Amino acid sequence: MPPQLTLDPARTAVLSMDLQAAVVGIYAKDQEAALLARVAGVLARARTRGIRVIHLQVGFRPNLPEVSSRNTLLAAIKGSTKHQQLFQGAAGAIHPAIAPHVDDIVIVKHRVSAFIGTDLEMILRANDTDTLVLFGIATSGVVLSTLLEAADRDYRLVVIKDCCADLDPDLQACLINKLFPRQATVVSAEEFLAVT
Repeated sequence: MPPQLTLDPARTAVLSMDLQAAVVGIYAKDQEAALLARVAGVLARARTRGIRVIHLQVGFRPNLPEVSSRNTLLAAIKGSTKHQQLFQGAAGAIHPAIAPHVDDIVIVKHRVSAFIGTDLEMILRANDTDTLVLFGIATSGVVLSTLLEAADRDYRLVVIKDCCADLDPDLQACLINKLFPRQATVVSAEEFLAVT
C-alpha cells in the first residue's frame, strides 16, 4: 500500500461482498481456506480499529419476485431450482468462517451491485463514510459493479485483491491489474493489515 494512503477508521467501511458458503465453495475451490483466512484477518483488524464492517449477501423472496425475465444473469437463477438453492439456508448464509459479529451490518441485495435496491447508501451517509474497502466474489460481478458505482458516487476506494475470487483468472487479472487501479488503490490483505 502506498505510504501516503491512510484510513480514517471513523469514515471508512469494509464491504465484504457475496461471501456466502455456496458461492465461496464454487468460486474459491482450491484456495478456499487461504481466502477465508485472509478475509477473517481483514475483518478482525477492521473491527479492532473501529472500522465499520458491512456484509452484503444475495437473497430473494420465495418465487424471486425481485427478478425480471429481462435480467439475463438473474433470470437464469429464477429459472433453476438448483441455482436458487445456492442462496437459501446454510448455503446462502455468509460463510461461517467469516460470520458477521454482533456489531456488523448485514445487507441483503437482489442485484449484482451492493447499491441497487439496498439501504447501503443511507447507512454510509448516516455514518459520514467517505472511504470504502471492497472485496468479495465475484471480482467480475459484485466487486466490479460496486466499485464503478461507488466511484461515481465519489467514494475513496480500496480493493483488497487477494480477498477477491473469480472463475475466469484472465478476467480477474485484467480487472485487478488494469481496470481497478484507475478508480481505486489496489492492495493485498497483508498491505491492508500493515497500514491499519
